[in-house]
Amino acid sequence: RIGTAALAVQVVGSNWPKPHYTLLVTGLCRFQILQLLKEKPYPIAEVQQLDRLEQFTNGHKSEEELGELSEQFYKYAVQLVEMLDMSVPAVAKLRRLLDNLPREALPDILTSIIRTTNQEKLQILDAVRLEERFKMTIPLLVRQIEGLKLLQKTRKSKQDDDKRVVAIRPNRRITHGSITEDEEEEEDHDDVVMLEKKIRTSSMSEQALKVCLKEIKRLKKMPQSMPEYALTRNYLELMVELPWNKSTKDRLEIRAARIVLDNDHYAMEKLKKRVLEYLAVRQLKNNLKGPILCFVGPPGVGKTSVGRSIAKTLGREFHRIALGGVCDQSDIRGHRRTYVGSMPGRIINGLKTVGVNNPVFLLDEVDKLAKSLQGDPAAALLEVLDPEQNHSFTDHYLNVAFDLSQVLFIATANTTATIPPALLDRMEVIQVPGYTQEEKIEIAHRHLIPKQLELHGLTPQQIQIPQVTTLGIITRYTREAGVRALDRKLGAICRAVAVKVAEGQHKEAKPDRAEVGEGEDCKEHITEDAKAESITDTADLSLPPEMPILIDFHALKDILGPPMYDMEVSERLNQPGVAIGLAWTPLGGEIMFVEASRMDGEGQLTLTGQLGDVMKESAHLAISWLRSNAKRYQLTNASGSFDLLDNTDIHLHFPAGAVTKDGPSAGVTIVTCLASLFSGRLVCSDVAMTGEITLRGLVLPVGGIKDKVLAAHRAGLKRIILPQRNEKDLEEIAAHVRQDLTFVLAAGLDEVLNAAFDGGFAAKASLEHFNSKL
Repeated sequence: RIGTAALAVQVVGSNWPKPHYTLLVTGLCRFQILQLLKEKPYPIAEVQQLDRLEQFTNGHKSEEELGELSEQFYKYAVQLVEMLDMSVPAVAKLRRLLDNLPREALPDILTSIIRTTNQEKLQILDAVRLEERFKMTIPLLVRQIEGLKLLQKTRKSKQDDDKRVVAIRPNRRITHGSITEDEEEEEDHDDVVMLEKKIRTSSMSEQALKVCLKEIKRLKKMPQSMPEYALTRNYLELMVELPWNKSTKDRLEIRAARIVLDNDHYAMEKLKKRVLEYLAVRQLKNNLKGPILCFVGPPGVGKTSVGRSIAKTLGREFHRIALGGVCDQSDIRGHRRTYVGSMPGRIINGLKTVGVNNPVFLLDEVDKLAKSLQGDPAAALLEVLDPEQNHSFTDHYLNVAFDLSQVLFIATANTTATIPPALLDRMEVIQVPGYTQEEKIEIAHRHLIPKQLELHGLTPQQIQIPQVTTLGIITRYTREAGVRALDRKLGAICRAVAVKVAEGQHKEAKPDRAEVGEGEDCKEHITEDAKAESITDTADLSLPPEMPILIDFHALKDILGPPMYDMEVSERLNQPGVAIGLAWTPLGGEIMFVEASRMDGEGQLTLTGQLGDVMKESAHLAISWLRSNAKRYQLTNASGSFDLLDNTDIHLHFPAGAVTKDGPSAGVTIVTCLASLFSGRLVCSDVAMTGEITLRGLVLPVGGIKDKVLAAHRAGLKRIILPQRNEKDLEEIAAHVRQDLTFVLAAGLDEVLNAAFDGGFAAKASLEHFNSKL
C-alpha cells in the first residue's frame, strides 16, 4: 500500500485504431495509504507522506555522511555505465548524472533504468529507509554488470554494436546465455543487408538507385516498432521487384504471326493488318516505341480476346486492367506514401505482376471511366498514353520516373463519344464493326461450337448442328453485332443434348423416337438406322440409339422456345405513315420504325419515344420542308388544304418507347414517313434509309454506315438509301453483303422520295398563268 505521488506533465494519445495514451509524470515523494475513501469513478484515499521532498540545492554531501553502502553503490554504478558506449548521448548524460546528483537519489534513478522486474521495482519503492534501499539495489547492479560481461564475451566480433544502450532497455531478457531478442534483430539486420545487396545489384535507373540507397540508410537507423519501418521496407522491396531493364524478346516472324491470328480470330482484317505492320517495322527498327491502339466496337466482337492474341503472337506477357467504373486518379498514378494504406497504381502494379517492361497492357472499357472528388482518371491516363511522355512516367508511390515506352497499350471501348478528346487524340482508333451473318456462321463452327462441346463433355459423334440451323439461331434467336448471345444459345442446345446423352447411357439398347430430323422422312430414316444399330450392336450401350443427335428447326423450338425475332418488316409497312430508318448504338446498328398519324386539331406536332433534342429538331425540319413543298408534291391534309397543319394535328412515334434516341440521321426517315401519311401511299417494305436533312432539302452525311448496313442486312432488307457523300464508307462493307443489297445514293430529298415509293414520288408540275400588263 505504498505508492508515489507525482505531477502529470503531459498527456499524448490517439483514438485510432484503438484508444491509447502516453502519460508523462514527475515523481515527488513516497506515500502510504491510510484509508481508501472512494473507488468510483476513480480512487480517492487518505495518505501519509513517508519521505521528505528534497530539493538538493546544497550540492554534494560529504563522503563521511554517505557511509560504506553509498560508496559501494556509486562504484558499481560507475562501472556499469563505463561498460556502455559513451558515444551514445543517453549514456553520456547518465554518467554526468552520477556525479551531479546526490547519492541518496541514485538508487531510485538506476533502478528505473536497469533491467528489473516489476516486483523488484515495487520492493525498492517499499523500502523507505535509505540504507535498506542501498542494500536492495546493489545486487541488481551486480547482476546487470555480469550480464553485460557475458554479452561482450559471446559477441566479440560485434563489440561496438553490443556496447550500445542494449543493456538498459527493459524489453531484452538474458536467459542462460542466449539473447532471443538479439537473434531476431540479427535476422532482421541480415534481411536489410540482403535488401541493400539486391538494390545495388539491380538494374534500376541512377535516380531510382539514389533514392533507394537514401531510404535504406533511413531504414537502418529506424526502430522496427515505428509504422514507417514497414512502409519503407515495402517500398524498397517493390523497387527491387520492378522490371527496370528486364524484357522479353519479340517473335517477329510475320508468316507465323499471320497463322496465329487467323487461327484465333475470323475476319477482323483491320486489326490483323495493323499488328503485322508493327511486326514488320520492328524487324527494321529494334527500338520502336510501342503503339497505343484503341479498338472501338460493339460488345461481343472480340476486342478483348484479340488483345490476348496479339500478346501471344508477339511472345509477350499479357496483363488486363479493367477501367470500367474507375473514378479515382490514384488507381492510375498511385497514392503518395504519406497516406495510410498507400499503394502503387495499376500500371506499376501490373508491371510488377508480369515481371517485364515490355508487356501488352489491355486497358479494358476505357470509355466507362468516371469522375469523382478524387480526380479524373482519364486525365491521369494522358501521361500514360502519350509516347512523348510515358518514357518518364512518375507514379506517386514510387516518386521516381519509370519507362513505359516499350509497353504495347491496347484500349477497348464501345463508343468514342464518352472518351475525352485529349485522351482520344493520343490513341490510334481502329473501328471493330459487328459481324455479318456469314461471319457469325464461320465463327460458330470454327470456335464457338467446339468450345461448347468441350465445356459440356460432348463429341461431334453425339451432336451435329448444321449451318442452316446456325443461321436460324442467328436470325430468329439473336439480333446482335457480336456473338455472345449466339454462344449462350449454343450452350443451351449442348445442355439439352447432354441430358439426352446422360439418360441414354442408363437405358438398354431399344428403339427410341428419333430426336430430330429435317422433316418426316428424315425422322423415319434416323429412327430405322437407330433401331438397326441398337439391335445389331448391343455391345456399346454407352450411347443413345439415335446418335448423332441432329439439331434442326423443330429441335430449336423445343430447346430454345418460340423464335424471339420475326421478320416483321413487311407486316408493319402495310399502311401509310410508316417508314424504316437505320440507327447506330454502342451495341451496333439497329433498324428503327417511324410511325405517323394525323387527326383533327389545332396544328400541333406531337413527338413520342424518348427523343433527344437533335431528333426533335429533325422532326420540325421535316414538317417545315413538307409544308413548303406541299403544292409541288400535291400533299394535302384531310380537308384538302395544302397547309398540312391547318386544323390537323400530327403525331410521330419512334418505337420502342423505353429506349432513348437522339441524333440527326433520322431526318430522311421522318420526311418519308410524313410524305407517306399525307399522300396515302405505302413505303416499299424492303427499303431502309438514313441521312440528315436541311431546310433546303439537302441530304447530309452521317456516321456509323457499316453498322447500319449490317443491321439492315440482318433484318432482311434489300434496298438502302444513303447520303451521296457516304459513298466512300461502302468500301468497308464486305463484298458478299454489298452483293445482297442495293444502295441508292441521294443528294436531296427528291431522290429519297423517288427511291422510297414504288413508281417514284415525282413532283407534279402545275401551269401558272400570268396576266399581261401590256
